[in-house]
Amino acid sequence: MEIGLLVLRLLLGGLLFGHAAQKMFGWFRGHGPDGTGTVFETWGFRPGKPLVILAAVCELTAAASMVLGLLTALGAAIALGTMLVAGSVNVSKGLWAQSGGYELPLVYGGLAMGLGFTGPGEWSLDHAFGLSELSGAGWGSAAVALGLAAGLIPIARAARERRSQPAS
Repeated sequence: MEIGLLVLRLLLGGLLFGHAAQKMFGWFRGHGPDGTGTVFETWGFRPGKPLVILAAVCELTAAASMVLGLLTALGAAIALGTMLVAGSVNVSKGLWAQSGGYELPLVYGGLAMGLGFTGPGEWSLDHAFGLSELSGAGWGSAAVALGLAAGLIPIARAARERRSQPAS
């Protein structure tokens, strides 16, 4: 089980890092803060560039938490909130990624929540620092609540922003 948890943490952390690097640095065919900021604004996330930087910092923080297995439930909450916002822009396209849907953020958020409930395992800094008790049903539930609250606030704000814009 320990190897499985480590594999899940490294996979999710690496992918979250890649998403953040696309936004923050333009790596991996990303558009960096300026290009991604323009896209964010079309989705109603204004001001675009500062919100891109915030999203990237959140993804980097969640990635580090997952890879290191440090404060894993908090990292899971951050990942869930960020992925909830990311998936919200594609809800109208349905689930499947091949149609531009929200499948990918759903999977990342789901993996984060799974780790929030199970904890990072023995091969983690949580275990090394005696923080293993910060996982389980109670902490996982708190992480879900925090992640949902953190994600729903910018989604509601963006929806309000889109409604206030004149139709083109």
